[in-house]
Amino acid sequence: MFLSVFCFGQDSLKTIVAEPGDGILSLLRKQGVDPYEVFDEFVLLNNDNLRDSVHLIAGRTYIMPAVKLDTVAIVDSLQIQSKEIKELESVSYDIFGEKHKNVIEKSERLKGTIYYLVSGHGGPDPGAMGIYAGKAIAEDEYAYDITLRLAKELLSHGAKVYIIIQDPNDGIRDDFILEIDHDEVAYLDKTIPLNQVARLKQRVEIVNDLYKSNKGNYQRLIVTHVDSRSEGQNIDVFFYHHEHSKNGKRLAQSIHKTFEAKYKKYQPNRSYSGTFEDRTSLYLVKKTHPAMTFIEIGNIRNAKDQVRIVDPDNRQALAKWISEGVLLDYESE
Repeated sequence: MFLSVFCFGQDSLKTIVAEPGDGILSLLRKQGVDPYEVFDEFVLLNNDNLRDSVHLIAGRTYIMPAVKLDTVAIVDSLQIQSKEIKELESVSYDIFGEKHKNVIEKSERLKGTIYYLVSGHGGPDPGAMGIYAGKAIAEDEYAYDITLRLAKELLSHGAKVYIIIQDPNDGIRDDFILEIDHDEVAYLDKTIPLNQVARLKQRVEIVNDLYKSNKGNYQRLIVTHVDSRSEGQNIDVFFYHHEHSKNGKRLAQSIHKTFEAKYKKYQPNRSYSGTFEDRTSLYLVKKTHPAMTFIEIGNIRNAKDQVRIVDPDNRQALAKWISEGVLLDYESE
């Protein structure tokens, strides 16, 4: 690994040469910074030197964002090795896995809010299936990983988060191929039914019971799915809401607006065709009580969409962009 320093006025910007196999997240971790804190700035600084605006090119030199000392987070291996982690304002959540369990407080911008997060399928139903690098990949594993990453982002801004579908041992995974299992359970360790209607009804009842018990609080529901369409059809990220829910429409619109801005900023040569629209016919959209949005991440059977789904850098970016849309929605109340 080769490091150098560019002098610019009174500031020093460190640069680093990407090695084969490096992703943005892993490159930033190697430099001892929180990759989720500076991801957007890194992409902005290096946009002309990235493939598809999100992928590193081995052998190219990249500029590292300037990080203020008081915002440097102890990440991954440093979390294990350093005693300084005890001095950080953080809370540990085992559901995120050993490497990602510490959630460092970024702000209180979502203090007093409650978010219910539901990832598609799980348990006996893996959802949509695809093939990547000769191996089977399942919708529920990728939707769950994005949901965990989103939960961590929301928690870092002070929200209370209920993860409705949970896996006891997966945690956030930084792999391209996420191993398929069937041990997911619903909130409070409920077995997920095999029957589709029973499975959806269970989720609706859990969310609506929680909504009732938290009556009077600001509450929102976000459902995350990966779609399955014909192999040749690639899609952008879509956001659905109930046709009669003004708050649900604004939530979907806020996240959609954030995605439009991100695509314009990071992929100016690529048009964004994702939409937000009412889809009241969907069971979870129709039956749940909180204002909500139902998000389709992409087509797991399409090669272009698979890049968005299987790359952990992309899954983190998706979660972060959704969280920024959530912040936009809440702060525009």
